[in-house]
Amino acid sequence: MDVTFLGTGTSQGIPIIGSEHPVCLSDDTKDKRLRVSILISWNNLNILVDCGPDFRQQMLANNVKKLDAIFYTHEHNDHTAGLDDIRPFFFRQGDIPVYAHKRVLKALRKRFDYIFTTENKYPGAPGVIEHTIENKPFNFHGLTVTPVEFMHNRLQVFGFRVEDFAYLTDLKSIEDEEVEKLRDLKVLVVSALRIEPHHSHFNLEEALEFIKKVKPETAYLTHISHMLGFHEEVEKTLPENVYLAYDNLKIKV
Repeated sequence: MDVTFLGTGTSQGIPIIGSEHPVCLSDDTKDKRLRVSILISWNNLNILVDCGPDFRQQMLANNVKKLDAIFYTHEHNDHTAGLDDIRPFFFRQGDIPVYAHKRVLKALRKRFDYIFTTENKYPGAPGVIEHTIENKPFNFHGLTVTPVEFMHNRLQVFGFRVEDFAYLTDLKSIEDEEVEKLRDLKVLVVSALRIEPHHSHFNLEEALEFIKKVKPETAYLTHISHMLGFHEEVEKTLPENVYLAYDNLKIKV
C-alpha cells in the first residue's frame, strides 16, 4: 500500500492569504501546505480521503490519472469543496463512488445538488454513486476498511483504518473502544494543529500523547497550521518515531 499526502495544512492552508507570519513567508517547500487530504493506492486502486478546495492542484501535482473512490471524514469545506473537480475522472470512468456518513451525504447533496440529481441533469455535471458509512467495517474491492469514530468539538467524524494504516484528522476527543481499533498499526496519521490548545483540534502535546497511547510503529502529523512553527524546527523536537507530514510526501505501508 502506498500513501500520498496530497495536502497537510489546516482550513486556510499555508501560507494564509495576506499573512506576514514568518511561517507563511518561509521559502521552505515543506512549510507550504494545501488543505488536508491523502491518496491511498492499493492493488491498482486509488482511494481519495477527502476532496477539498485544492483537489485539482493536488491531482496535477501527483499526476493522478484514475480515481476509484472518495472516502469522506466529515462535511467541512476544507474536506469537501473540491467535489466538482472530479469531472475529468467522471468523463473517463463514469460515476465515482463516494463513501460517507449519512449526514455528510446529506450535506453534499445540498451543496452539490446538480451532481446528485437524477432529473434534468446538466450535461457537464459529474456523477457519483453514494455509499453510506456506519461505524462498522465495510468492504471495498476486497479491502477491509474500518471506520474509527471520534469528535471534532461537537461534530462526529470518521477516520479510517486500512490494513496496518490509519488516518485520523480533525480529532479532539475519542472513546476508548475506538482507540482499540488502532492497535498494532504500522503507521498512524493524526492531526496536530498548533502548539496552543484548541477547542476542536489536538494541539501538538495532545497528538503526541495520543500517539504514545496507540503505540504505532511510526506516526505522522498532519492538518498543520502556521502556528505550529517551521517544519524543520518542529521536526527536530519530535520523538524518533514521529514525523511531520508534508505535501506530496509518499510512504509505503
